Amino acid sequence: VVWANSALLGPASERFNETNSTLGERSSPSCVQIRIPQELFLALGIISLVENILVILAIIRNRNLHSPMYYFICCLAVSDMLVSVSNVVETIFMLLNDHGLLDVHPGMLRHLDNVIDVMICSSVVSSLSFLCTIAADRYITIFYALRYHSIMTTQRAVTIIAVVWLASVTSSILFIVYHTDNAVIVCLVTFFCITLVFNAALYLHMFVLAHVHSRRITAFHKGRRQSTSMKGAITLTILLGVFILCWGPFFLHLILILACPASPFCNCFFRNFNLFLILIICNSLIDPLIYAYRSQELRKTLQELVLCSWCFGM
Repeated sequence: VVWANSALLGPASERFNETNSTLGERSSPSCVQIRIPQELFLALGIISLVENILVILAIIRNRNLHSPMYYFICCLAVSDMLVSVSNVVETIFMLLNDHGLLDVHPGMLRHLDNVIDVMICSSVVSSLSFLCTIAADRYITIFYALRYHSIMTTQRAVTIIAVVWLASVTSSILFIVYHTDNAVIVCLVTFFCITLVFNAALYLHMFVLAHVHSRRITAFHKGRRQSTSMKGAITLTILLGVFILCWGPFFLHLILILACPASPFCNCFFRNFNLFLILIICNSLIDPLIYAYRSQELRKTLQELVLCSWCFGM
């Protein structure tokens, strides 16, 4: 079954079909297909899940991290966690099927596929949205530093978070319901491109004019604030870069579905869909490491959580 003819995201059905395919059904020798063991999916999914849970707990626990920026980062961790949870559930399902411990019925596979599709679609839409939100938050912090707390209040941050999640879940459900329409793929790709342009424009403006605003803010004895804000902007630039690298092949996959669904080259590209899934999972795994590396306060809280968990386990 070709991925483009199944559900919009279809990871469960795709991986199930790959696992049960025969040599005769595989691509020609000239088409390189990278085989990904199910155990690797499970291992990466569990590590990513644990990491993102620790980030969420650290932000909740440390009152110094109770600010709009870290609320948005917490939501980004939840988005990553959706990918991890869907991957772990899917992989366990596949492993049970491979070992003959689970009888897969078409209806059961379809329901699982739809649930995982919604989770992954919600993850990508919410991740892109929160990356934009964080970029806007950093922009306000740098260029409207003296008015930041009046502009980005906790109430407004909570409202933004609620709107983003509601829009993400609703659009994901609609995308899956109407997955046979190419307009859905066009919407996803367009949203991806718009968010990238939006983030690139904000970051470019921030870094080009940061020096001028640094002088102005320093005059008001807020030099440290500027330094912290720019550090946050650099952190989010790294996050955006990792997101593009990890999700880029997946969106190229969507573009090729529209551009050349019957081309031998494109079909060869489609057959490596599991590799694109691994990259997506790696994004969920790398993001918490970026948080910890770039934020001393968050890193300290994460260390305390890990040590407490280890002592409790002893």
